[in-house]
Amino acid sequence: MFARSITRTTARLAFALGVSVLPFAAHAAGVALVPERTIYPGETITSQMVRSVDITNPNLAPGFAVDFGEIDGMVATRTLLAGRTIPVASLREAWAVQRGSAVTIFFSEGGLTISAPGTPLQNASVGELIRVRNVDSGIIVSGTVMQNGTIRVVRK
Repeated sequence: MFARSITRTTARLAFALGVSVLPFAAHAAGVALVPERTIYPGETITSQMVRSVDITNPNLAPGFAVDFGEIDGMVATRTLLAGRTIPVASLREAWAVQRGSAVTIFFSEGGLTISAPGTPLQNASVGELIRVRNVDSGIIVSGTVMQNGTIRVVRK
């Protein structure tokens, strides 16, 4: 008898909490960005390719895009289906330098600056550390990709 009344009381309490919490959870979920059409790997995403939708599923896994600023200019690394949320892990920055292209490499220390033509050995975004072959000497050096597409050689 006592156990039955505890079960009923617990069930009533859970029901009361569930009803009062559910509308708040749905409202707190916010918005998400979804593609208007299927976006394929390698495509650069623009704000015209996506739209904002209200989230109605409180159990949706986190890690999806919610702001246009965080995806504008990014490149898809996998297929993004129309109407589905965009996982931020499925996006990357656009390449600032591409493997095999001609770039300028430079080394600066104190008042000395040395520059030379180079060829990146891999694709990279701004701020990434990559290996570059000096075209004149054939020596491979490591450097950081700069905003203007040049590569600043790092000292060993």
